[in-house]
Amino acid sequence: MPRPADPKARSALIASARAEFAKRGVKGARISDITAASGLSKGAFYLHFPSKEALFAALVEGFLEELERLATERLSRMERFRAEHGMPGPGDVATRSERYRAFLRLEAALDVEMLELMWDQRELVTALIVGSQGTAFESVMWDVVDREVERIAREFHHLRGQQPDTPDVDPSLFGSFVVGTYLLLARRMGRLTRKPDLATWAVGLQRLMHEGSLPREPVPLAAAYARPSSPPSTRRRHARAANPHRPPRKRP
Repeated sequence: MPRPADPKARSALIASARAEFAKRGVKGARISDITAASGLSKGAFYLHFPSKEALFAALVEGFLEELERLATERLSRMERFRAEHGMPGPGDVATRSERYRAFLRLEAALDVEMLELMWDQRELVTALIVGSQGTAFESVMWDVVDREVERIAREFHHLRGQQPDTPDVDPSLFGSFVVGTYLLLARRMGRLTRKPDLATWAVGLQRLMHEGSLPREPVPLAAAYARPSSPPSTRRRHARAANPHRPPRKRP
């Protein structure tokens, strides 16, 4: 009769595997190191997983399920907010209306949930970002990135008044900026030993993203990149002050 799998052993193997995958990548991680770190034998490992790739796949599957759950929850809560309050527009952002502040609080709360997941899974996320090259998992993180860029671009489009022909900032560019920021934060989390204040991170990021991208008066490119004219020299200023009716000297 085969020996039943021990749930505690499985959890210990997963914890050790996460650290090894983050440190050495999927290819570099060794089953012997995983079992040594967990205090278990190779036999115990193969009782739970047929290979290290299968273990990593189980971790990725669980992570993606949590991402999908958070995405579904975000969509549901955002739709409920729009139904109850309407979507804040450029005027709300500019005047920091109560509707806009409520929207920020909701966004920050949803982002805290995402940051919490990233912190809990920081070793796996690190492995997906920098340790999955040349494996079947190397596109997983970038598929998630593409999806999040599209989602944020849609929200940004609504928030900026639905003017796709003359956007102050391109929605896709804004989405790439936001997701890139979160990727850098995820990479930073992988190096931290103490949990940061994720709520403060979320509020700061929301303000930076929305208020740092407030629409501004358009500036012609020629004016934006024109070199400022040099002020007249002190000698010329004094000469003009002494003889204001003298015509300006022509340069050859």
